[in-house]
Amino acid sequence: MTVTYLNKLFIDGEWRDGNDGRTFPVFNPADGSTVAEFAVASEADCTEAVEAADRAFAAWAATSPRERSDILRRTFDILSNEKEKFAEIMVRENGKSWPDAIAEANYATEFFRWFSEEAVRIPGDFRLSPGGDKRIVVTRQPMGVSLLITPWNFPAAMATRKLAPALAAGCTTVLKPARETPLTAAYIVDALSRAGVPRGVVNLVTPVPTGPAVAKMMQHPAVRKMSFTGSTEVGRVLLHEAADTVVSTSMELGGNAPFLVLPGANIDEAVAGAMVAKMRNGGSACTAANRFYVHSSVHDEFVAKLAAELGRVQWGSGLNRANTLGSLVSLEERDKVAALVTTAVDEGATVILGGKATTAGAFYPPTMVTGVQHGDTINQTEIFGPVTAVVKVDSIDEMVDMANDTIYGLIGYVFGEEALALRVAMRIDAGMVGVNRGVLSDPAAPFGGTKQSGLGREGSSEGILEYLEEKYIGLAP
Repeated sequence: MTVTYLNKLFIDGEWRDGNDGRTFPVFNPADGSTVAEFAVASEADCTEAVEAADRAFAAWAATSPRERSDILRRTFDILSNEKEKFAEIMVRENGKSWPDAIAEANYATEFFRWFSEEAVRIPGDFRLSPGGDKRIVVTRQPMGVSLLITPWNFPAAMATRKLAPALAAGCTTVLKPARETPLTAAYIVDALSRAGVPRGVVNLVTPVPTGPAVAKMMQHPAVRKMSFTGSTEVGRVLLHEAADTVVSTSMELGGNAPFLVLPGANIDEAVAGAMVAKMRNGGSACTAANRFYVHSSVHDEFVAKLAAELGRVQWGSGLNRANTLGSLVSLEERDKVAALVTTAVDEGATVILGGKATTAGAFYPPTMVTGVQHGDTINQTEIFGPVTAVVKVDSIDEMVDMANDTIYGLIGYVFGEEALALRVAMRIDAGMVGVNRGVLSDPAAPFGGTKQSGLGREGSSEGILEYLEEKYIGLAP
């Protein structure tokens, strides 16, 4: 397939170069080739994008819910009809496998359909006060200009999961994608433009360096909402910046997901769930199973069967559609994963599969290490790669204590007899828990975590509320 890439900024309804004419390269991490040169947004460009969104806000907020719904639905149709093009852009700039790219294209597109339906169902309230002296009217209004900051690991889904509810609510937007994956973001913005989004309602900027430009946008009085998906470390910085102007924030941050295999679990089901929870997107997911706590009574069987499945994974370039594991997003990310495995071995773990980086491309093979102890470095770090680290545990209470012994609380997985697994799931301190399931993400479900894994929820009916302010109006009875 021949794909033409949009490689410019989108500000006030126009595709354009940055004010200073600079570009940065977008690489294919599978082979190191340059996919495109993308326009750099200066701080002045970013300010122009915010001000374009500000000018467009009043008119967009005043559009009928049905009009906003129809535009989102048309965007869904465009992306659905161009699914393979959508996926190929992700393969080329992100390095993910073709099955992962197609799955993400489908998942990302669904947010436009879901929030096209939510746009016309924004709730309110009307009631008599308990004292009978007034009618209480509660309405919801769009917050205003929304700064949306997305990561490289799911460049499509993280953008649509923010754009769709913001636009459905009546907010105008400035999208700042990761530098590694701007082409996917540009394609989504173009689909919205073709679907009829008015001038200034959606803007795209790619500043280099990122930090100062984002800080300047956060300080602009027009920006009233910031939604960020990324690391907890960067999230903390953004929360400090948001405090200066009291900007409303939604934060989907890091994870360190535990995967518990209980005594009596169906091991074949647990292995199948582990393959999805660990290997989806090559492990580069905040929802990826990171810490495997396996009861001693089933440990050996689970390890043997999971190692066999991991050993059958075909990996290589996503342009070969038979491969189910692609590359990591960069050589730097590959080297981080390799270093974690080396450290695990130094701390006493044993590599029973994989464990050696390739010399060409940002690939790391499916890897399993056993003999890991709770508290080891690999057990405290979000791996973000195809490495399974297994801890043998003797009691369920220990498993739960270990699972909760982290600053993160995004997601957990529990496999076992259903009633027992459900009781254990209720004890896991996380925003989401899969019971005998290896994947939970769904546009109709609330996505988000506890503790330092974030603030707020995305998707579901809660997702649109993140972009709406409640207004109370008191009327005579």
